[in-house]
Amino acid sequence: MNSFGTRFMIQSRFCLFFSMLELKAMKAKIKIGTCGFRTNKTEYAEMLAAVEVQQTFYQPPQIKTLEKWRTEVAPAFEFTLKAWQLITHEAKSPTFKRLKRSLSDAEKNEAGYFKPSEIVREARDVTLACAAALQAKTVLFQCPASFKQTPENIKNLEKFFETIERSVLNFAWEPRGEWNSSVVKSICENLDLWHAVDPFAQASMTPTKCYYRLHGRTGFRYQYEEDELTELAELLPEKQISYVFFNNRSMLEDALLFQTIIADG
Repeated sequence: MNSFGTRFMIQSRFCLFFSMLELKAMKAKIKIGTCGFRTNKTEYAEMLAAVEVQQTFYQPPQIKTLEKWRTEVAPAFEFTLKAWQLITHEAKSPTFKRLKRSLSDAEKNEAGYFKPSEIVREARDVTLACAAALQAKTVLFQCPASFKQTPENIKNLEKFFETIERSVLNFAWEPRGEWNSSVVKSICENLDLWHAVDPFAQASMTPTKCYYRLHGRTGFRYQYEEDELTELAELLPEKQISYVFFNNRSMLEDALLFQTIIADG
């Protein structure tokens, strides 16, 4: 082989090597999992690299329990968590049926909608403590459709996120119901929030900060096709961390299929 051929072969190998490193880095930035564990934690963590904890929304477990969860999985495994519903939902929400704590009439009136109240501040502190115990990097604040685009709600939302201790945490916000896209975009930009969406239902207003929650295109029983998940992969930014969590009946199977699609490049 002449010197030109040798140099070409060496350059090709270097290009291939760095392309593989780049692909590996890209895969590491895509956090794939399910909304809640679909099997025991140890088995789950051997298959997927992330999970969105649901218990912290309904009734946060004890801190020592969450610390134990952290020790049961590899250091690279990532927990995200849903903020306690006392922050986001009013007491009349049906989800409060799973709340073990009894609320006074005053607390019921002051709960939810990011209100500047003592019970919301307490729920904020509990949520942050849960995040610390899990060594989580991202917290999801999921709002009900009844949390509408009103001046009061926006004011409370802004005050909440302007005063909450961020440390190194990312905050994702999932508004539901009829919110204007430009308003959502402005709020996310001003407060440095990730817009959490089902990408098959609406576009993210923070496309470089993707927090996707897939609920099934026609409902919980829906199972995604491979071409749909390939389309989903194309929505993710190449050099930014993204979260993709499935929340349908076949969530584990769909998450594993999506992981395979990402692994295949």
